[in-house]
This record gives sequence, C-alpha cells and structure tokens, in this order.
Amino acid sequence: MWKHVKAVLFDLDGTLIDSAPDLGAAADKMRVDRGMPSLPLDAYRHMAGAGARGMLGIAFGMMPESAGFAEMREEFFRNYEQCMTERTYAFDGVPELIQTLEAGSLLWGIVTNKSMRFTGPLTQQMPLFSKAAAVVSGDTTPHAKPHPEPLFEAARRMNIDPEHCIYVGDDERDIQAGAAAGMKTVAACYGYLGAKTDTAHWGADAHIKSPLELLKLLG
Repeated sequence: MWKHVKAVLFDLDGTLIDSAPDLGAAADKMRVDRGMPSLPLDAYRHMAGAGARGMLGIAFGMMPESAGFAEMREEFFRNYEQCMTERTYAFDGVPELIQTLEAGSLLWGIVTNKSMRFTGPLTQQMPLFSKAAAVVSGDTTPHAKPHPEPLFEAARRMNIDPEHCIYVGDDERDIQAGAAAGMKTVAACYGYLGAKTDTAHWGADAHIKSPLELLKLLG
C-alpha cells in the first residue's frame, strides 16, 4: 500500500502542532476582558480543532447562529493574531519525522482549513516549516475540507499525482478529503481527539498514535 508514496501531506493543528494553548488564550482573554473568570486550558483543548467556533463555544456558549457571533469571532481572531506563536509548539516526534522524510527525498506539505491570514505567519515564524513543498489553507481554493480540492491543489504544487500521496489528519474531515482525492489516508490518533472519538469509523487506511509511527508505515 505504501510502496509508491512520493509525498506526505499533513493537517496542521492537532496533527503537526499543538496550537491549543494559544487558541485557548485568545478566547480566555475575551472572558477576562469582560470581567469573567479565566478558564483552564483543559476546558478549551478538546475543541481546539474547531477553531473560533469551538473556542467561542467554550468561552461563551456561543454558536455560529448566535447573535453577535461574527463580531466576537473577529475579536477572537485579533487576539489570536497577537499570540499565535507564543505557546504553540510541534508535537513530540514531528521535527524528527520531517527530517527523516527530507532525508529520504520525500516531499511533504500542509493542507489545513486554517485561513492563510493565520497559516502564513505561523508557518513563516516556525523554522520547522520552511521546507514545506506546499502550504494550502482553508481559503486557498474555493472549497475547504472535507472537499478534496485543497488536496488536489497541494498535489499540483508538488507536481505529484494524488495517488502517490498520503494525507495525515486528526479529524474525520481530513480522512474524507483524502479519500475523495484518491490519496492513502492516515488518522492521527493524538492531538485534540477526545476520549469519545472513535477513529475506527473514519475509514482511514491506517492509524498512528504518535507522529513517528508514520515512519513504520513507510518502512
């Protein structure tokens, strides 16, 4: 299954990096600014993969259809822009994984639903991502995951057929997008997955419990 792999594509948040501390801090600042008590990071972590929607849901019980959501979301975005690399770090094993892929002449890239407003500065400020062959954000194409178009765009930028790519992600939408693009899929069973998440139903070709387990699949 893995013999003809020429490139590995990754989701970003929850797969390569732990951005939950900065996402939670951006939302918690909004609470503190309004005289509300601060919440611990653990309250936010399990919803970090949902971005602003998840953070505002924890901090204020808001949903996208709630009155004033758009204004609160923009305030959250401004807060996040100010702190998005203060506490964010690569998961254990990710630097070694990237180094090994590069040493083996495998291209690698990022496909995330995070908008380029944040993806660009974040990846530019973290030296680990300087050699990514493609960085595709949620607003790079007209569609975001689970639509396969962002993955097709990454494959085009790398000049590699999608069938020769692997996509690794920690959300069911990642697996759906990868399968729709004709890529092999790997579920990252770490990061922000809560105890109730059953990745067995996602239909991934493989599951890993740590970043370095991907190397075992690739031989």
